[in-house]
Amino acid sequence: MASFNFFICLFALIALLSLSTSHAAPLAPRQIGNLTCNIDRIKIVAALASTKNALSGLTTAAANDPAASAAAAQATEGIDSADAGVATIAKALLTLQAAPAAARDQVGAGLTQAQTALNSINSTDPAVTAKLSSAQGSLTKAITAGQGVVDNCK
Repeated sequence: MASFNFFICLFALIALLSLSTSHAAPLAPRQIGNLTCNIDRIKIVAALASTKNALSGLTTAAANDPAASAAAAQATEGIDSADAGVATIAKALLTLQAAPAAARDQVGAGLTQAQTALNSINSTDPAVTAKLSSAQGSLTKAITAGQGVVDNCK
């Protein structure tokens, strides 16, 4: 949760900087982004945290289902990877560097890994299906926000 708060604060700072009229050396527009871009950045950070939380519940609910448990672990690995990519991008933005393309690819690959893993779960246990639905909903929000960053941070 601490990393979530850090990234929310970081992206809020970037959003404020994008509105600033300071005479400091400007970043390339893609780096700072407009308000829509920065809202999308905040949304993906929030959605990743929500997905991570939902996956924790899914992991607990699927403890007695080896296939669902393995898929939940794979999804968690994907979200952790996406989160690490976001962290790399945030650090680059904070230091006025270009966001590495590899980090953007890492976010996309992590989200895809999580989605593939969650889509493979075929459980009839109501507790598992409820937690799965929650995780998939959060993941969909993260994917949508990530696409918003791609579309709006130009």
